[in-house]
Amino acid sequence: MEIRQATTVAELLAAEHLYDGPPRPEWAERFLAAPGHLMLIAYTEDGFPAGLVSGIEMLHPDKGVEMCLYELSVDEGHRRRGVGRALTEALVAVARRRGCYDLWVGVDTDNDAALATYRSAGGADDGFFTMRTWHFDENST
Repeated sequence: MEIRQATTVAELLAAEHLYDGPPRPEWAERFLAAPGHLMLIAYTEDGFPAGLVSGIEMLHPDKGVEMCLYELSVDEGHRRRGVGRALTEALVAVARRRGCYDLWVGVDTDNDAALATYRSAGGADDGFFTMRTWHFDENST
């Protein structure tokens, strides 16, 4: 397995099976152009995208830069082989190289697979928290 940072729209689109829904070329292009956004993709020996992790740098005046692990996805046929852990560790390494003071991820408390993956990659449990979301549709102002 080889982990590489995606640098082209074609790479992001080729990993379509790893997303929650179909990727859009214009969003992929915008993602790649956005400072602090990155996608690491794990490839099998035959070039199949077996997993991905995305990270977003977040900057605050009194804290500096931290990395948010935005999404981790591993192809169903490649799960339980260390792909998720390797991707997480690779993102941690990128965050360290970029001078981030930490890396964090929000995880549903019943997502046992994700919790185990992050624990195995050295992630500490900061306790329970709640998240509130504002969903916007086309008709909202």
